Amino acid sequence: MDAYGHVNNVVFLRYLEEARIDFLFRPEKDFQQGSVVARHEIDYKRQLVHRHHPVDVELWVTEIRAASFTLTYEVKDDDLVYVRASTVIVPFDFEAQRPRRITEEERAFLKEYMDDSGSQGAVAA
Repeated sequence: MDAYGHVNNVVFLRYLEEARIDFLFRPEKDFQQGSVVARHEIDYKRQLVHRHHPVDVELWVTEIRAASFTLTYEVKDDDLVYVRASTVIVPFDFEAQRPRRITEEERAFLKEYMDDSGSQGAVAA
């Protein structure tokens, strides 16, 4: 919460991170080989006043490239959207300290949540 009683802008990044980790590191499918965030883009649509009940974070895949993919999110209550955001993620080989290509298994997993139209949501976190 900031000085005005609103959820601070940095907290929204944490919400996105929690949803992204929950999505990418599911027991049945994961990115155990590693990945890093290359870019965040956030549009703050309206203020979120501090409260004690959670908001929903929906995310879906909007782009898959050879060595990156983009997740898009909405932080919302029902139809009331507080934030629209996207994150470009790069699979990363931490041992070699360089980006790597998306594996076929990872690509297949991501395609399950692909939305070419840009409309909301495949996964709620």
